Amino acid sequence: MPYYVYNHLMKHYYSLNDYYKEKFGWKVYKLSLSSGCSCPNRDGTLDTRGCIFCSQGGSGEFAESAYLSVTEQLRAAKKRVEQKYKGASYIAYFQPYSNTYGDPSYLRALYYEAIAPHCVVGLSVATRPDCLSDEIITLLSQINRVKPVTVELGLQTIHESTAKYIRRGYPLSVYEEAVEKLHRENIEVVTHLILGLPGETTQMMLDSVRYVGQHTDGIKLQLLHVIDGTDLAEEYRKGKFKTLSLEEYTDILCRSIELLPEKVVIHRITGDGDKRSLIAPLWSADKKRVLNYINSEMDKRNLVQGSKL
Repeated sequence: MPYYVYNHLMKHYYSLNDYYKEKFGWKVYKLSLSSGCSCPNRDGTLDTRGCIFCSQGGSGEFAESAYLSVTEQLRAAKKRVEQKYKGASYIAYFQPYSNTYGDPSYLRALYYEAIAPHCVVGLSVATRPDCLSDEIITLLSQINRVKPVTVELGLQTIHESTAKYIRRGYPLSVYEEAVEKLHRENIEVVTHLILGLPGETTQMMLDSVRYVGQHTDGIKLQLLHVIDGTDLAEEYRKGKFKTLSLEEYTDILCRSIELLPEKVVIHRITGDGDKRSLIAPLWSADKKRVLNYINSEMDKRNLVQGSKL
């Protein structure tokens, strides 16, 4: 039975916090780091504009600076979170851009430096499924024998029409192949999906969730944020699409959780946008209000993960 069922309480879903407590025996906090890697959607290999929604920071506005060494980044990140986290165990999380998109020897040194401290109990690497060569997967497999490795894949949608619109740059088959190779090496996979992408119906979003639930170990469900400086922001200003309301997003989120197998760890249910550059939806900036509303709706629905499989 999943860890989220305990004592007299029934949590609504299998959260990352619960998973870490089950895996390590205590609370673990992720430290967001930068590898200095770019992305094939930015360096001209596929495109120079990036995905249509991606900020100039590569969706890593809260990560430490790549100009610092990994050791320095870890030190700075720990200091940053000390006010809200008093524990002693961390996951080294390379977040911005595509953190397997680099020379393997460079990445080897980077990853091993990240897991060297005793307080770091695992490695998490965010990347694209088309940036996982056999050499990189072998490297991740070697590290996985030292400390647990998780690879986060930015899929966003299973629908090819949407993938083309957001300039994802690879077909669904590339994601499937990457997941298969990583699982072959006993490396856990977390998949990112965006809810509210322009042109997608509720059913299309739920189809993506249902599909991913059959392939991944964990999932991040992300509300679409319109960030200033992106091509998506220009589309929004021209009135080409509307963002979801809090009520609409919560309904889709709840229905998504009910579709996910109990074993799938839900790493995120909203996501954080940089308030300084957030254009829409502005309601998402009030995280406390958002989470309170979502939790209230889950209570009203007696929501249980996997109940609609």
